[in-house]
Amino acid sequence: MSLATWMDAYRRAWESNDPEEISGLFADDALYYTAPSAEPWRGRDEIVAHWLADRDEPGDTTFQWSTLVDTPELGVITARTVYRTGDDYDNLWVIRFDGAGTCSEFTEWFMRREGSA
Repeated sequence: MSLATWMDAYRRAWESNDPEEISGLFADDALYYTAPSAEPWRGRDEIVAHWLADRDEPGDTTFQWSTLVDTPELGVITARTVYRTGDDYDNLWVIRFDGAGTCSEFTEWFMRREGSA
């Protein structure tokens, strides 16, 4: 699976909050770091549970991203997430892929933009 295909699937899952769509993004034993030094969510079931516990509702965000690194094993993107509330964030995501094209490790950095709500 290409980085662009995976990102499209991630965005669909973000908007739908469908457990199957979320689950399909990640390997059984994937690690999901909400910050580089945070304790990761471990495994597909825990990732889905935490995602849904802190979900955004459909239409809450706009999201634009661009590729920094795209290999079969690694994707790195920069992005901007703007919430309907006015919160505005710059993002950096590091996405490690297994041989099947699912995410085995996800790490995100996010910073509030100057002047955002």
